[in-house]
Amino acid sequence: MTAQPTPPQRPPERADFRFSDRLRVRWAEVDMQKIVFNGHYLMYFDTAVAAYWRALALPYHDTMHALQGDLYVRKATLEYEGSARYDDVCDVGMRCARIGKSSMLFQAAVFRGEQRLVHGELVYVFADPATQTSQPVPAALRAVLEAYETGAEMLALQEAPWPAAADEITSLRSACEGEAASAASAPITDTRDAPARHLLARNRLGRLVACGRLLQGPGTAGEISRLAVLPALRGSGIGQAVLSALVRAGRLHGLTALQADVPPAARGLFDRAGFRPTDSAQPPSPLKPVTPLVPMLLTLQPQDAAVPPGA
Repeated sequence: MTAQPTPPQRPPERADFRFSDRLRVRWAEVDMQKIVFNGHYLMYFDTAVAAYWRALALPYHDTMHALQGDLYVRKATLEYEGSARYDDVCDVGMRCARIGKSSMLFQAAVFRGEQRLVHGELVYVFADPATQTSQPVPAALRAVLEAYETGAEMLALQEAPWPAAADEITSLRSACEGEAASAASAPITDTRDAPARHLLARNRLGRLVACGRLLQGPGTAGEISRLAVLPALRGSGIGQAVLSALVRAGRLHGLTALQADVPPAARGLFDRAGFRPTDSAQPPSPLKPVTPLVPMLLTLQPQDAAVPPGA
């Protein structure tokens, strides 16, 4: 009996991708034909892979170090169907399509609107960084990738008392020291940590990747402060998830307003959560940072709210 040829695999469609990374074509990426130079699409894929790891809430270098390995490209293929041009807005879809013993296959595609311009595959091998010999893909990494591609949440949010979480929070704040998430001159911990409600965000490997605290008083007023997100994961929506959970916790506990002194770099995050600047004078504080903070206020509307994890 003659073996039947394997039917060709259909090119990926937008709906095949849970994750996509948006870009705008830059002048330097366009060649003399006034289209994106063909080699730049591999750069687009590689940039999307980096963003894919952030979507998994996995800081790439720290994660690979913890897993005692790294990923190396074994094969890359591209198929061109159209061309992007200067100033086009494109979305790069990226998905982990298959995981073998020591390798993983990623499918990728560049879309302009609904038009697929380029698609391809990237094959990575998990290997020992010292010898670059292949190693089995760790079960924990395999589980995270499979969970993401089946639609699972990548973060676990929970409240924790200060004594139980102090060491982890202190470590995370130290990693963020000098960054926008924490005031440059503020100490890593302060006396307001003990009475506060602390919200922790962990990735699926159990690592603390973000935190924040909620303080109550006087009356029905509250304050959100010390929001910290691991620098390698900023811009991936984790800060928004923690801030939203803190707001829900405030509403659940009967607060009618939330105040926050916001670093300028984090202003957009609080704007999107509904906070608005206030001109109210701030009392003197020994913790006042060198960089001026923006006082912001959110008025909470009375409504039903889901109980936040751990409340």
